[in-house]
Amino acid sequence: MIAMQDLAPIMFGSLVVAMLVGFPVAFTLAGLGLGFGAFAISQGFFPEAFLSNLPLRLFGIVSNELLLSIPFFTFMGALLERCGLAEDLLDGTGQLFGGRPGGLGVAVILVGAVLGAITGTVAASVIAMGVISLPIMVRYGYDMRYATGVIAASGTITQLIPPSLVLVVLADQLGRSVGDMYLGAIGPSLLQTTLFLLFTLAVAVLRPQWVPPLPESARTLRGWPLWRKVLWGMVPSLVLIFLVLGTLFMGLATPTEAGALGAFGAMALAALHRRLNTTLIWQAMDSTMRVTVMVIFILLGSSVFSLVFQGVDGNVWIEHMLSHLPGGPIGFLIAVNIFVFFLAFFLDFFEIAFIIVPLLAPVAEKMGIDLVWFGVMLCINMQTSFMHPPFGFALFYLRGVADQIHKSGAITRPIASRDIYLGAIPWVVMQLMLVAVVIFWPQSVTYWLDKDAKVNTDDVKIEMQIEDTGEAPATEEGAEAPPSFDVPAVDQAASAASGEGSDRVAR
Repeated sequence: MIAMQDLAPIMFGSLVVAMLVGFPVAFTLAGLGLGFGAFAISQGFFPEAFLSNLPLRLFGIVSNELLLSIPFFTFMGALLERCGLAEDLLDGTGQLFGGRPGGLGVAVILVGAVLGAITGTVAASVIAMGVISLPIMVRYGYDMRYATGVIAASGTITQLIPPSLVLVVLADQLGRSVGDMYLGAIGPSLLQTTLFLLFTLAVAVLRPQWVPPLPESARTLRGWPLWRKVLWGMVPSLVLIFLVLGTLFMGLATPTEAGALGAFGAMALAALHRRLNTTLIWQAMDSTMRVTVMVIFILLGSSVFSLVFQGVDGNVWIEHMLSHLPGGPIGFLIAVNIFVFFLAFFLDFFEIAFIIVPLLAPVAEKMGIDLVWFGVMLCINMQTSFMHPPFGFALFYLRGVADQIHKSGAITRPIASRDIYLGAIPWVVMQLMLVAVVIFWPQSVTYWLDKDAKVNTDDVKIEMQIEDTGEAPATEEGAEAPPSFDVPAVDQAASAASGEGSDRVAR
């Protein structure tokens, strides 16, 4: 006989086993939820009426306006992947820095950060930079492991740099505004880009033969033509970044409206590069449809599972297990990050966000952990899901790109999977280093957030004014009415607090 307190760990264990076997995640979540729900009802753990909450939860998901930003950002990234922007940026910056050892690596990292700020999708960045820069790096003698590693890692920066889709999903699951999540991610994204650049500089100093400079014959652009090439790729990108992030940070647009502006800006950039046509739009729409349907089905399945999981006190089991870890909040954060790191070997970041984060967030909030800080930290950790050998999606994308490049004759010898996997390891270590920095330096996230104004009660003065009218108003008993009181100081302080405190970045 299974007791109610044992059903939650059995549910969780069954979920892990089913996903390791390889069943589709969305249907696994929904099937396990409904199956265990029927068993719980048969055992009297909760009444049938408990599952009547399910239609309301599902309707709340499909009517959530925040999730509309996902197809907009996906459409924007799919367009920019094919519009020629990455080619212009990489060609210009590659020639700008290529005269020094490691110059091409620096160009790939910087362009990866810029593409991350305008595409929001890892696949678009990795594929675009792999197609363009990998043949050049191989042709001019770059170490194969460094070349594949820097391309995969620089494309993965996209997951952390706003307008990342992961931050949108985490904001929804944590109940925080997308604007706050984007602001919190600014500091870590700058730190990560800096870490990657410092690693490339160290390689250039210690192993210059791994990252040789471009020969004179390859640097064909000099003077104004070079700068015009860089500006042609950079200025439109900065305009698009302002359309997406600037309007959001200034409170002029919601995340959905900012995503719509980004989609329109991406079409304008594609037209500027003379590549906007029906084929491009159709391909972008097809990619957007597939990603959006995948996200919604996973979210629906996770909602079914989480409702039944809560019905059998799974949230109590998780809270009891995690809140008694040694080390307090720091011990909790370290344990959670180790857990998420190993889950990322097998699960996609969407699956982790929809399945695991809703279980962890209540515990973190009860321990006094800022959920924006918590979400950004998990976002950094979940980047490793793209870089884990051998299951990282960024490595899969790069594997496919390398095969296509070899078949086209752009490189003379095939790129071994061993080089791709070993080349990813130093960059995964740097991502984990950033997780440690964020854990022990919360200000790297919270510094960029607005602070709510608070009322200092010591500064509030209550003044009582008694009007002297010359006669006392009578009451029912003929007695004098009590004097009237004015408390303007309290009203002004409260209105100031509510006005300043509500002036946040995004709704």
